Amino acid sequence: MRVEDTDGVRRITFDRPQVKNAFTAETARELADALDGLAAETHDAAVLTGEGNAFSAGGDVEAMADRDETAREAYDRVRGTLGRVAESVLTAPVPVVARVDGDAVGAGLSLVAACDFAYASADARFAASFVNVGLVPDLGGTVTLPRLVGLRAAKELAFTGDLVSADRAAELGLVNDAVPATELDATVERTVERLASRPTETIALAKEAIHANLGRPWRDGLEREAQAQTLAYDTDAHEEGVAAFVEGRSPEFD
Repeated sequence: MRVEDTDGVRRITFDRPQVKNAFTAETARELADALDGLAAETHDAAVLTGEGNAFSAGGDVEAMADRDETAREAYDRVRGTLGRVAESVLTAPVPVVARVDGDAVGAGLSLVAACDFAYASADARFAASFVNVGLVPDLGGTVTLPRLVGLRAAKELAFTGDLVSADRAAELGLVNDAVPATELDATVERTVERLASRPTETIALAKEAIHANLGRPWRDGLEREAQAQTLAYDTDAHEEGVAAFVEGRSPEFD
């Protein structure tokens, strides 16, 4: 992962294109550290993007095949890595902007949902693909998706794992806009420049208040999410989903 600070903007690039920028526990910790290092006094915004033809494919499914951990260890890992990333995005004192050029699936989609702004190239695709490997949405997905796209659409995404187009994502409110790939950088930069012209500390206060007033505290939501994911890790569906992925076949769920 590359982290660059330029003119008050922290640009974070996921740089594992050979695995479509899939997350490992270490990647999640690095991302959370980079977000926790943001300060309203020195930063105006952060931009997240992926190298290559994907924003992020989410969790590293092949790594899951070799995972051997207790329920307590699974909970601690989920809450302490992907859950921590969601918390870092939601509490960042500056706006976090997702620049999505390519697929954002699984935890990649959840990360987009957690960001304050998101812009996608017209050929980007999105999926809450957790169900395809027998898991529930993490990285805040169960917290942010219903609030962004509504309850029914969130269930459709989470229960089916189907890919949706960038245009559909924009219709749902998952992204602010879907634009031609040639216009993506300019669109993101216009937003960053507009945000930089506003009082950063005021934005930080507004962001905190907006999140606090959304209803159920999101920390409680992240706790429940980590508990659900811990249970999902111990299911036949998860075992079958991972095995099917590794073997290059379609999963056969009961």
